[in-house]
Amino acid sequence: MDLSSLFVQFLNGLAEASSLFLVAAGLSLIFGVTRIVNFAHGSLYMIGIYLAYTVVQSIGHSPLGFWVALIAAALLVGALGALIEIILLRRIYRAPELFQLLATFALVLVINDATLWIWGPEDLLGPVAPGLNGSIEIFGRYLPKYDLVLIFIGPVVLGLLWLLLKRTRWGTLVRAATQDREMLGALGVNQAWLFTGVFALGSFLAALGGAVQIPRLPANLTLDLSVIGDAFVIVVVGGMGSIPGAYVAALIIAELKALCIALGTVDIFGMSFAFPKLTLVVEFIFMAFVLVFRPWGLFGKVQAATRNTAALEAPLRPSKMPFKIFIAVVVVALAAIPLMADWAPYLPVLMLDILVTALFALSLHFMMGPGGMHSFGHAAYFGLGAYGAALLLKTAAFSMGWSIALAPLIAGVGAVIFGWFCVRLSGIYLAMLTLAFGQIVWSIVYQWDEFTGGSNGMIGIWPDHWLEGKAYYYFALAVVLVSAFVLRRILFSSFGYAMRASRDSTLRADALGINVKRVQWVGFVIAGIFAGLAGVLFVFSKGSASPEIISVIKSVDGLVMVLLGGVQTLLGPAVGAAVFKILQDYFMGITEYWHALFGGVILLLVLAFPQGIAGYFKELFEAPGGFIARRFGKRGRNELA
Repeated sequence: MDLSSLFVQFLNGLAEASSLFLVAAGLSLIFGVTRIVNFAHGSLYMIGIYLAYTVVQSIGHSPLGFWVALIAAALLVGALGALIEIILLRRIYRAPELFQLLATFALVLVINDATLWIWGPEDLLGPVAPGLNGSIEIFGRYLPKYDLVLIFIGPVVLGLLWLLLKRTRWGTLVRAATQDREMLGALGVNQAWLFTGVFALGSFLAALGGAVQIPRLPANLTLDLSVIGDAFVIVVVGGMGSIPGAYVAALIIAELKALCIALGTVDIFGMSFAFPKLTLVVEFIFMAFVLVFRPWGLFGKVQAATRNTAALEAPLRPSKMPFKIFIAVVVVALAAIPLMADWAPYLPVLMLDILVTALFALSLHFMMGPGGMHSFGHAAYFGLGAYGAALLLKTAAFSMGWSIALAPLIAGVGAVIFGWFCVRLSGIYLAMLTLAFGQIVWSIVYQWDEFTGGSNGMIGIWPDHWLEGKAYYYFALAVVLVSAFVLRRILFSSFGYAMRASRDSTLRADALGINVKRVQWVGFVIAGIFAGLAGVLFVFSKGSASPEIISVIKSVDGLVMVLLGGVQTLLGPAVGAAVFKILQDYFMGITEYWHALFGGVILLLVLAFPQGIAGYFKELFEAPGGFIARRFGKRGRNELA
């Protein structure tokens, strides 16, 4: 590697940083004011590229027309963002933060299919910017002229945002809203329109970050989820709500990726290291490093406590007879499913998938609900269990029984290591650190071809002959039921009470002598072990394992299941998993645009049941005059815990 190559890669990093900064700055603004973790921000970036392609094709044939077209596309997306805020997000500002994330995830599905319907599935590469075609020579290397322009866009936008936020009354109100929104409302400021303006500006910046990429990057339907991970990383590394922090973080991450490309393959002590492979995960490694040593980001500070909290939960109480009868009926119905295979052959397959996902959701709920620890990377332990079983069976030649017994412990070891760091954080920072560790695991599995099969995965992981067909279904059913019973018993033990006390009030729990971090760490590990067990059941039911089961999408699916069912009920994750899988399976079979239909139903469920489906029926049954109250009086309340 020579210095000229390194310098050109450095300039490429500066160009990439500008686009990343635009997206991250919009996300940081939106979170700082509204406290919404906007998962749909990447979708606005994607629409910005598609709209820019269309508008540039119409009016961008001159240098002035090209740049006007980019700004016009970003303005259109800004208007769309304002509509989204007015129609949807205003209704859920008082909901818990994770339900807001669920709503924005549903928007991702809707917007993605809407984009597919309008522009089709083909990649669309925009024209070169008029007057900026070709390259310039720098020390014998060539750099596109357009990249030089991009280098200056980031600092210019940073300066304009600084002037807007520091030198205008609107900017003063925005900064005040990041500190105390309720006090701002008490002073007579119209918060609704302030929030709309901030969301529109954030959407404009996201779309502009996409629009300026059209000469460099084809518009495609995967951009929404690919860019949102980078945007979250930049915002968290820079410090939530810090615009200068977002720019510095974008610079660091873009330059780290450029450096990995510039280094290429390097021999160190006789071993070859392919640094370009690190571009998939280097930002997550850096984020994990920053969060471990500076939990609030490079330029961040401790966030004011949000008032977007759910109602206080009633204490858990042992189930009474009506609920036990209900569970017994459900178990009998589940046991009867294989007997229906003759007239509904697909039903046992679907139900087995539901059982596996239910156990995965139960494990996530254990740390999210009673534990109060949010995770965006829980699929890592699901994948460690699945790949652990596959490798023990295929590579180490262990029996199926030993593979099933040991694989969850492999996931548990991963949870021990990652959890030690994660439990030292809280809120969105904890969630993002779990995402970082999850992406690190995914990257290792995806790129270690010799050991894990890489992107091709592993195949031929089937149960022994005596456990095939119906026998495996009953085995999985028994494992899930026993796991659910064990998790429930843990929550009614002294450890479970200590975990919930640590969630409800860290200071009070610590004053009572509870080692809060140790309790949370143990809860984290327990959740990881049961997620690994779900991965074991999955790999033997499908006969294969692939990196997709460790991706962030799998983790988000788990979040959706838990939130659909209800965080405040122990039955909620199983209900959410069943509803999620049934709706997904049904919609996939009836339309090409099943993502949009699925997302629309999730939005309706969020608006209709903000406490989750199981949570809604629990409240309905327990409310004065409800079914349980009428049938059993006070004795029947709190039976759906």
